[in-house]
Amino acid sequence: MERRTIGAAALRVGAVGLGCMPMSWAYTASQRRGDQSVRTVHTALDAGCTLLDTADMYGPFTNELLIGRVLKERRADAFVSTKVGLLVGDGHVVANGRPGYVRRACDASLRRLQTDVIDLYQLHRPDPEVPADETWGAMAELVTAGKVRALGLCAADARGTHGSRRGTVPGDPYEGTIRLLERLQQVFPVGAVQAELSVWSPEALVKLLPWCETRGVGFLAARPLGSGFLTGTLTPGGGFEPDDPRARHPRFTAEMMAANQPLVAGLRRTAGRHGPGTTPAQVALAWVLARGRHVVPVPGAKRERWALENAGAVGIRLTERDEAEIRALPAALGSWD
Repeated sequence: MERRTIGAAALRVGAVGLGCMPMSWAYTASQRRGDQSVRTVHTALDAGCTLLDTADMYGPFTNELLIGRVLKERRADAFVSTKVGLLVGDGHVVANGRPGYVRRACDASLRRLQTDVIDLYQLHRPDPEVPADETWGAMAELVTAGKVRALGLCAADARGTHGSRRGTVPGDPYEGTIRLLERLQQVFPVGAVQAELSVWSPEALVKLLPWCETRGVGFLAARPLGSGFLTGTLTPGGGFEPDDPRARHPRFTAEMMAANQPLVAGLRRTAGRHGPGTTPAQVALAWVLARGRHVVPVPGAKRERWALENAGAVGIRLTERDEAEIRALPAALGSWD
């Protein structure tokens, strides 16, 4: 698989990564199977999807334990990205950016992942009670100690708007993130930023993606398949399990899913021009890949077939006609709050 570079440290990863969260957190609990997930991770690595994206809060902790089962055998084949800064307890998620906690959390993640170094350690969310510079400084100390190779930030302040035009969101939703990144850069280099980017959530194209490109910062595209919507496999009104966040998400009501079907139809038309077996999901990932050589989409997958399908997107080269048709698709309806 094509390789791409993460940050100034020139860390090399497969062009498509693997989001491991759905294997043990948030989505369709009834479909979680530990052994199946382990096989999926192995399949992704075999296909060249070397970046494995996890976090200590996924589970909590069980996602890192699952990835550790694979890393115990194949550490040299994987690029490990995990996160710190969020805690789960009593049904609530709270931030903790205290330096002492960051150090303890890193050691705990290393144990669960069965490795002696984390390739990319990301700040999941800044703690409003702790200056982000202090949290980042503690994370930088982990690089000096040889426990971490590079640092990243998860951006979380984007807000979609009902019927917003593609790429023209008033008052760019990532302005706060960019200001934070500028501060953190003064403490220790930012190796990567992880933020949502997809055909139906393109807000990062306005300022955040260019900011990363001009500074040699890698961009990990979260939810590049729109939490499954852009795959074309979800049925409007089909329902979600009670603990699935899509069950409460404005864009996943039956009405909004039906209203946004033209997006899937457009991706399906483009896929049809790229040969038998090409899927809307692969076109959606190819679109993200085409946003820049510093961009690595990280689609989630629980099953081997989906991991292989996602990996296949690397072989799709969108034409000028494809790009024009995707630009002409209607903007997604429904808030993204």
